[in-house]
Formats: sequence, C-alpha cells, structure tokens
Amino acid sequence: MARKKALSQELNPIIKTDYPDPDVIRVQDVYYMISTTMYFMPGGVILRSYDLCNWEIASYVFESLDDNANERLENESSNYAGGMWAASLRYHEGTFYVVFVSHFTQTTYLFTSKNINGPWEKRTIEGYYHDCSLLFDDDGRVFLTHGNFAIHLLELDEDLKGPKKGGIDKIIVEEKNDVILGYEGSHFYKINGKYYLFLIHWPKEMPGRRTEACFVADNIEGPYIGKDIFNDDRNYCGQGVAQGGIVDTPAGKWYAVMFQDSGAVGRMPVLVPMKFEEDFPVLGVDGKTPDKFNVGTSRPYYKYEPLYTSDSFIPENEEELKVLKKQWQWNHCPNNKLWTLLPEGGLQIKTGKLSTNLTHAQNCLTQRMMFPRCEAEVTVDATMIKDQDVVGLCALQGRYGYLAVTREGGNYYLIKVVNNDTEPMKIGGGGNYLPGDVVEKIRLQSPIVTLCLKAEFTDMQDRLDFFYLKGDKFVKVGESHKLIFGLDHFTGARFGLFIFSMRETGGSAVFKDFVYRYE
Repeated sequence: MARKKALSQELNPIIKTDYPDPDVIRVQDVYYMISTTMYFMPGGVILRSYDLCNWEIASYVFESLDDNANERLENESSNYAGGMWAASLRYHEGTFYVVFVSHFTQTTYLFTSKNINGPWEKRTIEGYYHDCSLLFDDDGRVFLTHGNFAIHLLELDEDLKGPKKGGIDKIIVEEKNDVILGYEGSHFYKINGKYYLFLIHWPKEMPGRRTEACFVADNIEGPYIGKDIFNDDRNYCGQGVAQGGIVDTPAGKWYAVMFQDSGAVGRMPVLVPMKFEEDFPVLGVDGKTPDKFNVGTSRPYYKYEPLYTSDSFIPENEEELKVLKKQWQWNHCPNNKLWTLLPEGGLQIKTGKLSTNLTHAQNCLTQRMMFPRCEAEVTVDATMIKDQDVVGLCALQGRYGYLAVTREGGNYYLIKVVNNDTEPMKIGGGGNYLPGDVVEKIRLQSPIVTLCLKAEFTDMQDRLDFFYLKGDKFVKVGESHKLIFGLDHFTGARFGLFIFSMRETGGSAVFKDFVYRYE
C-alpha cells in the first residue's frame, strides 16, 4: 500500500487500530504517545509523530512487567484484562516519566529514562492509583490524580516513592450523576496558572457512549468547577470519542488525542481540535469531531514506518536470531528458549507445556488488526509437530477463530476452530475458555500449507473469513466468524502465529513468508 503524501489532509481516526487510553506529550517538535498494552510483551508502547496524524513505533518501556506465572501463561493461569493500563507520560527537566498500574498485582509502577528509546529504570510507587495522571507543579511539588467515581489528588514525596508525609490527599471531584461508568481516566495539567482535570464517564442516557468532562481550578486543591465538554460519536455506531491527553503544537494550537470504541478491532485514537474560551476548554468544531484536517509538520517529507509489517523472518545476522521487528508483540511473556529465527529464514516455535486451547498457548506472536479491513497470510511447515499439536494463524480475542494444521496418527489435517462461548467475556473471565469448536476438518496431503485470514470491521461488522492455498488458488473454509470485543481480554483483535500441544510437548513448527495486507 502506498505511503501517505507528506502534506495530505489526514482522516480520523488518526490510527486505525487498537491504541487505547492514549496520553500524548510534545518535546520540541516531536510528539510522543503512550497507549495501554496490557498483557502483550514487550509492553508500554510509545509512538512518535511530527504532525499528530501519522505515527510510528518509537520504543517499548519494558520487556516484561513482573515475569510471574500469570504473565508467563503457566498452567491455566493468565493475565488477560490485566497488566499495564492507562499510563501517564510526562517529560520534566530532561527525563521521561511513565506511571501506570497493574490491576492484577495492585501495584503502581514508575519508569524513567533520559531517552525515549531507553533504557528505562523501573520503580514502584507505594499505593495503588487507578487511571493516574502525573503533574510536576511549578513550585517543585509532584502530584497524582487518580480514582473512579471519586477522583483523588495525592501529593507525592520528592523522590516519587509514595505519598508525601503531611502532603495533600483529598477528593477533588466526585460523580454525582446516575451513570453506567463513573468519572475516571484522569489527565491532569497546569496551563497558564490554572489546573485542568480531564475525565470520562458514561451517563445512563447515553448507553453506548462515553463522554468527556473537564474541571478547572485556580488552586491545586480546588474548588474544581466543570462539566461535560464533548459528546460526539463521529456518526459511527453510537460510539463516543473520549479519554486521552491534550497537547499544544509549536504554533500554539491545542488538540486532544482521545479514543473511540470501534467494535472488535478495538479502541482507535481520534484527533480533536481544542481551544480555550474564558479559560475553559472547548473541543471539536461546533461540538463535532472533524473528519479531515491538516495540523502541519516541521518535517513534511519524513517517511513513517507503518504500524504493521509483513515479515520473511530472515535475521540480519547470526547474532540477531532473537530480534523481531518492532511491530510484533507476544501474547504474554514469551519463553525465549522455545523460539528462534532460523539462519535460512523462518520463525521456529517449539512447545514446552500442554494447553487446552489457544488462549493458553505460549509464544503466540501477534500484530494488531487494522480498520476497516485487513488480511494476513503465512506459510506453516508442520512437519515436526506431534499428534494433537495445533499450529496455525489466528484472530486472537476472547471469541477467537483460527485456521491450523494438526496431526492424528501420522496424518495431517487442516482444521478451522472458533470459540463461540460468551460466558467468560465479562471482565475477569479471561483465560477460562473452552477449547473451541472444530467446525471444519480437511485431510492434507502435505504438512506444509499457506493459510490466510481476512477481517472486515466496517460499521462494526467484525467478520472473519478463513482461506487456505489449494494448488494456485485460495479456497474459503466454511462460514464467516463473528469477532467480539469483550471485557475478558479488553483488547482489539490481533493476527497471531501460534503452536500448542494437547498431548505431548516437544513438537515444533516453522512460519515463513508472513504477508500483511491492509486497505
């Protein structure tokens, strides 16, 4: 697909895939955005842009967060719907700061670095602070806002190790309305001497739509006076645009980068212009999200690296057998002893544990699926799998679907498996899945086969179709499968390369010629 022209008008959503809970800053002429990555590793992805519209991956904050049994998918444990949530990204006196919580460990993490590319130093902050936002005040004091329904202001000690003894710790905003979701998603700023607290909530009269609110104070302790400031769905399926950071351009214009729920593809970032009227923020154009805009850039001919990639899995050299392209992330922490790039090309993955289904497969390598439609193709060499091993290409989500090769009694079969079990799709249900239903089974003449998945997300159709190469033509396998964004995983659907064993470990497979197509 051709790259975008340097001076073209850009279209919302600015990133057409799952980068939720964005927080954005500007350092000179460079914008950086961090997004929730939860249980995918490496984690804490940071994107870079020079125009707020086009983005590329700059770095990741950590390779693994806690490296515990849940993160490693040991036995039947998992970290679905857990891990890294809603980070705050700040730059202060030459240092980058990232603060976020993990809901499974009930821990607040602080990462710091002098360089956006790392290395990052990991620490913890005493206490647990949901959806926290970090503020360095002009007088040298440091604060967090955090919470749900009741939003707290907490003063930290000068070393950012925990609450300051005798410091401020109080509720500054409290939800008083009858809502589906109370105030949360704090983004806290000091602008021209005033304090601005941006929040989301979910009024009951808007059952499918988040809305954005803002509260303003002249003093950091308040009182904070505010209201809803943005209620728009871009005329897209009733899904609200809300929650994210604000940033100014070098020319002094202001923008908000927020996300929009978009069905199974996930929560996509949207750019909304902002201005101040009588020191209060006003979002959008006549209260609406513009479809087209041109922010301007200091680097008009810069070529951005796409957020997705095809891959031949050919290492740069013999020392690069454990180095993947930055667009790839593992589902949970990988077992690095069980995968490698082959010198001649190809990704080899071995099995080291028994798994009942796809969601417990270690070393599932993923990329985000793109809106409005995308497809992935890969050649699988299953020659070395064992009986009841399963190796293939999946759409990873709670309601997953995959096309795979398995072996039974020395014979190889192509199977199509879908999970239609909706019981675990509530939050906290992740990982407790049934094995899925084998809905198609085809005898193969060879253990080497090329697989293809195609996804259609337009208007939240969330349709997945399955194909394999037979001769010189791709043949569709069975009916379409409906993907669903559920609270069990809390992430958009991803293409995944996987292998797992149901009977005996030690089998292996090789993936070659991964092709990602997006339009």
